[in-house]
Amino acid sequence: MTASAAFLCEDCGEILRLSQGAVHVRWLRDREHVAREVAEHASSGLDTWMVEGLAYLAEHRGHSISVITD
Repeated sequence: MTASAAFLCEDCGEILRLSQGAVHVRWLRDREHVAREVAEHASSGLDTWMVEGLAYLAEHRGHSISVITD
């Protein structure tokens, strides 16, 4: 079983738990610009966890974001 992962904003302490493992969550954090570009052109949309993650990253832009696991 894969542990779920979360974003942790080190500046304000807010956590967003996502239904993916750490590898996927790190990928989203490290390649946010790629995911946003894909989202702009995807006719079927992105998975919910990616949409939630991108919203979190936008809200915490400029903050130090870590990936944590359960």
